[in-house]
Amino acid sequence: MKYRPAPELTTALLAIARDTRRMEVRVTPGAGRDEVKLVDGAVHVRVTAPPADGAANEAVIKLLAAALGRPKRDISLLRGDTARIKLIGIAAP
Repeated sequence: MKYRPAPELTTALLAIARDTRRMEVRVTPGAGRDEVKLVDGAVHVRVTAPPADGAANEAVIKLLAAALGRPKRDISLLRGDTARIKLIGIAAP
């Protein structure tokens, strides 16, 4: 996956997670393309992976890591394993 977000998106995502090191995201699995965007201050993530066997969750973590400019090991799924709304944790730098 080659995903290069706009620098403004990375800055906005880091600002959302600055105080709590957490971010709530709305996920759409099985989308036509991988994408992270902000809609009215909420983070929306679209991934092409299907919602089976944790493939979509893995894709979300990978995509958010790329969007935040962080290694994948710094991003974790805290809540919402089978839900569309997920709580993502971001390790301190």
